[in-house]
Amino acid sequence: MSGNLNQGLQQRQTQNLVLAPQLRQSLKILQVAALDLRSVIQEELQSNPTLEELANDTGSISLERAAEDAANRDDPAGDNTIDRPNSDDPGSDDATTHILPADDTPDDNSRPEALDFSNGKEYEILQKLDQDWHDHMANAGGAQPYTSDDAEKRQHFLESITAETSLQEHLREQADLADRSPQTTEALNYLIGSLDDRGYLTQSPNDIALQTGLPLDAVQKAHRLLQTFDPTGIGGENIQECLLIQLAAKNRADSLAASIIRDHFDLLTRRRIPELARKLAVPADDVQAAIAEIGALDPAPGRRFAHDSNRVVIPDVTVTKDGDEWKIELNNDYIPRLRISNTYRQLIAKGGLTKQERDYIQERIHSGKFLINSIEQRQQTIERITREILTIQREFFEEGVSKLKPLTMTQIAGIVGVHETTVSRAIANKYIKTPHGTFEFKYFFTSGYQAGDGAAVSNTSVKEMIADLIAVEDRAHPLSDQDLVEKLAEKSITIARRTVAKYREELNILPSNLRRDYTG
Repeated sequence: MSGNLNQGLQQRQTQNLVLAPQLRQSLKILQVAALDLRSVIQEELQSNPTLEELANDTGSISLERAAEDAANRDDPAGDNTIDRPNSDDPGSDDATTHILPADDTPDDNSRPEALDFSNGKEYEILQKLDQDWHDHMANAGGAQPYTSDDAEKRQHFLESITAETSLQEHLREQADLADRSPQTTEALNYLIGSLDDRGYLTQSPNDIALQTGLPLDAVQKAHRLLQTFDPTGIGGENIQECLLIQLAAKNRADSLAASIIRDHFDLLTRRRIPELARKLAVPADDVQAAIAEIGALDPAPGRRFAHDSNRVVIPDVTVTKDGDEWKIELNNDYIPRLRISNTYRQLIAKGGLTKQERDYIQERIHSGKFLINSIEQRQQTIERITREILTIQREFFEEGVSKLKPLTMTQIAGIVGVHETTVSRAIANKYIKTPHGTFEFKYFFTSGYQAGDGAAVSNTSVKEMIADLIAVEDRAHPLSDQDLVEKLAEKSITIARRTVAKYREELNILPSNLRRDYTG
């Protein structure tokens, strides 16, 4: 079998979507949450000298003002301020002047030449612009000299910021107070360094003795000492030892609970109460009480020192009812109020700048205007999506989760007139505050079922029904998944047993055999 290998050149035409930097920035602004948006804007403020932040003393932008500004965003007479000052304000004249004279307005279709910082010339341009800015602020009384005392105070402030104590630091503070031999000290430090986030040892004392060359009795003594430290339960090799340490600290080492953990842990994890009662020759009520005592223990005592990764949830939109009307209020508290600086307009108006300096300022002004418009567009898109969710999910806002209807992003996209990926970006990482609590926007987008009366019911509402049924069940005879299927059928909702099991697990509800209460 033979073949020929040929080498040649071929021309092929392909299409690729390349996102311009400004478009990527616009998509990022649309997607980030309210708290993160401020960080994004602050980055642009630091890199774009033509942008300035206004004092947030007149409240956040309203939808009407945002719409008005959006309508005038291409008007060279506008200053592209997000929160336009009141026309009756005597200090507003400066805020509503032209960005540039008509003949100096940057052309959106033209791109100034890229600055090359390799020869240091452009760095001098930026230095000159920065000095002009400081001179202007000094003349206006808006800048104060930055002295060595200021620098010292700032450094003292930064050094005064303290971090939370780690588990290892907390344990070493206790170890410093303990009376022990040098070998025990070394072994104890090694043990503390071998703990995971839960507070469990990742190596056995025997392995540690072999690896370090320390006497086994010194490692074992250090291990026993570590288990007396706070938090109680620290230093166990597994969850059983961790729980037993906590019971021993309560003088419950000989209790029924300790016996169950030590000798019948497998039955405990499967909650086999009748079998435990037979093996231990005690009433089922006593086993149930022992399990309740075990449930009050901490299976991971070290986690209280773990870094808290929980984020503060700030709702991007608040929906409230005023009389018979529903109101939508966007959260603009974390969005800086921006405008194009008049200082750089005046620099161009005065003349005397080189072409390179002039092009640089115009490019920065163009970039600043685009940022302001992107923020306006973001707020308007979120408001329109919220309004449509309110219209479709009106019964939810009136009565609660049980009235949530099926809804897809495609539906909202069709109504709002945008692509569904835009809806997806607009609702990402965002929350809406309602009379029934604060929810992620994506909470309102869910598939569903058709009830017997023809009404659509979301799967979230079905989960709520399952949780309600289990909440009122007879704990001596808990509802099985099949029982739940039949109960839902009585409400004209047809659903498979495996789907009920899936929803129950998503609700973190145990199966019926583990929910059964044997007391009484």
